Amino acid sequence: MENNGPKPLSINRRWAEREGIGKEEGYATGIRKIGDVLKWCKEFDVTMLTMWGFSMDNFKRDQYEVQTLFGLFKENLKKAIDSDDRNKTEMRVRFYGRIHLFPPEIQKMIKMAEQNAGGPDAKYQLNLLLSYGGREEIVDAVNEIIAQGIKKVDEKAISDHLYTRDVPDPDLIIRTSGEQRLSGLMPWQSCYSEFYFCPKLWPDFSKEDFQDALRVYEHRTRRFGK
Repeated sequence: MENNGPKPLSINRRWAEREGIGKEEGYATGIRKIGDVLKWCKEFDVTMLTMWGFSMDNFKRDQYEVQTLFGLFKENLKKAIDSDDRNKTEMRVRFYGRIHLFPPEIQKMIKMAEQNAGGPDAKYQLNLLLSYGGREEIVDAVNEIIAQGIKKVDEKAISDHLYTRDVPDPDLIIRTSGEQRLSGLMPWQSCYSEFYFCPKLWPDFSKEDFQDALRVYEHRTRRFGK
């Protein structure tokens, strides 16, 4: 699994400030970058990609900024839904997080985007974390376990109730922007993941940077706690 995070919105805003352009264009550029990475994944046979697109903390931003982001989400979801690309069924698209916190129109479009993409047998899968926070995911899992009346909780019980219960734990996590922390990205699932830190801001992340991350990963020895 190839996983890029975390908190891309703040990174895109920093990039926009550095380039002297508006925040909206910075956010739009960051969203377009996802398309580039999807192409690279296909080229290098990376079959699963997870991206963090909107954190729970993002709801705390200025409401004008939040509404601007919602507008960009609707614009890009509409493109995905209306796309006549014959190859779009080769990629399954899934959304994870507290999706119910988004406006109803966006929730409906998210469901349509999932339905119009590939099914469970698709070769590639794109997972988008929206309205997502790692601690919130664990809290929601525990509350779901309690609601089901499960008396004894073990690691499997937690894993089986996470948003991403049907997604393998990430093999590799790429963090751009020079920061060396997860910032709440998949804390349970990343226990044995490999990490690659890139100093570039997300919009500047290139195919060569992607290749470097894969090369580094190939030379890692994974022990899974052994």
